Amino acid sequence: MLHPFQSTSASKSGGAVIPTALLVIALLVILPFGGLVREALRGSPGLWEHLASTVLPTALLDTAILLAGVGVITTLIGTSAAWLVSAYQFPGRNVLQWALLLPLAVPTYIIAYAYLDILHPVGPVQEAVRWLLGYESPRQFRLPDIRSMPGCILLLGFVLYPYVYIPTRAMFLTQSGNLVDAARTLGVSRRAIFWRVALPLARPAIAVGVSLALMETLNDVGAAEFLGVRTLTVTIYTTWITRTDLPGAAQIALALLTIVVLLVMLERWARQKQSFVTDARRNRPLPLQQTSMLHGLALLLAGTIPVVIGFAAPALYLVKEAWQRYQFAGISPRLFDEAIATLGIAAAATGATILLGLAAAHAIRFNKGRPVSGLFRILMLGYAAPGTVIAIAVLIVLAGADRAIDAALRQWLGVSVGLVFLGSGVAVVYALTVRFLAISAGSIEAGFARIPGSFDQVARTLGHTPSDTFRKIHIPLSKTMISAAAILVFVDCVKELPATLLLRPLNVETFATHLYGEAARGTYEEGSIVALAIVAIGIIPVILLSRVGAKH
Repeated sequence: MLHPFQSTSASKSGGAVIPTALLVIALLVILPFGGLVREALRGSPGLWEHLASTVLPTALLDTAILLAGVGVITTLIGTSAAWLVSAYQFPGRNVLQWALLLPLAVPTYIIAYAYLDILHPVGPVQEAVRWLLGYESPRQFRLPDIRSMPGCILLLGFVLYPYVYIPTRAMFLTQSGNLVDAARTLGVSRRAIFWRVALPLARPAIAVGVSLALMETLNDVGAAEFLGVRTLTVTIYTTWITRTDLPGAAQIALALLTIVVLLVMLERWARQKQSFVTDARRNRPLPLQQTSMLHGLALLLAGTIPVVIGFAAPALYLVKEAWQRYQFAGISPRLFDEAIATLGIAAAATGATILLGLAAAHAIRFNKGRPVSGLFRILMLGYAAPGTVIAIAVLIVLAGADRAIDAALRQWLGVSVGLVFLGSGVAVVYALTVRFLAISAGSIEAGFARIPGSFDQVARTLGHTPSDTFRKIHIPLSKTMISAAAILVFVDCVKELPATLLLRPLNVETFATHLYGEAARGTYEEGSIVALAIVAIGIIPVILLSRVGAKH
């Protein structure tokens, strides 16, 4: 009997059967990008030349400078912090190693939102500096404006460094202490061991972390816009919203997608000849160097700075502003509607993402070969693409579908249904599903891969179908991975700004879009409660990550 997840045709390469479910899911992922290309080609003949001569030079330059700056900052902070907690024993180390994860809870647009007020000329920081220096007003002395390229680079760097810190710390923790001992016997100092042994071995992990940080930088639209940096992502948004130029937005989105592809290729090239193997039988953890009390406190202070800038300062600011807002006007009734919309959209997208991830992981479990692996890799495409690009792509496809459905019903029944997909929230759920399907499918497939193949053989011997095996064995044994994937996807959906901003139905606000609107109007105190709610939700995956590394 044919398995429901398999097609009747086999690939010519090795006779591998292509699962129908996996093929359909891959088509759902790649369809919006096909629509994006089609819309870009529909632009007027002179449109691309106009964009290339007026819009793209500034956007490309700003994007390149921002990526370079964020890459340097995240590399320096993430690698230094990882080595700090992996190589030294000092007071507070156990707390610091998970506290360094906390900036992951703060979306980039929220840290920009917070620091615009914290570092305002009449804000608390600048007033304190003027008081210390003996000045009375901003006219006499003021710090450089945070609304600048350097300000954007620094703020994004202090939020995104955990993407480098996590894999680099894992690499340092798994490096053999035998290598360090061998280096010490050769007279190499502790500092030289970092530069000549630990850092070269950790370069693949650093490359992965930096590439993820740069992907998040490209996905950002709120922080860059708030801070006056005109990146390609911001240009896509303004081209569509302000100029109502969908073909132009599609063409810029393709340019941004090209940069993403180049980043992925660069990351793989950086790692292709960097493979290191240690003998697990003789391996022992990297020994921690004991420090004096004064040296240990200095290390603790150095490690605390990124936590304070990337999490503690904006979080405390939001708590203070939210409390003041609550005392002054209470909680606005519209926040409950926004909470329902936010949680409803996130729950729907999470449910769709987990179901598709289960189907994809199940299909690849029972089917091997290059065609299947190629289709599975297509599912990862959405996570690599910025949310703005996916939103424009989904908008193009579903707007066309809405027009077709409305025209057909007008002709056949004489009724108009309007925007079926774009007006109901289906579009934003679809975009979020495409964007975060890689998290679901990748996590669940990794969970299935840990289940021995002998379990499937025993189930087959007992007369169970693949569907029975999936339901009775694979899902129960992978509940932890499935639950973790669901939590990560849900939190990412709550935090996602670009796709929600572009595709939400009319008169529907989520926490993220509400905060964006308040920041755009400069009414920072109004958005503090929803910003604090987003940060609180964002702490959930940080707790999961801290438990993963707790034993170290």
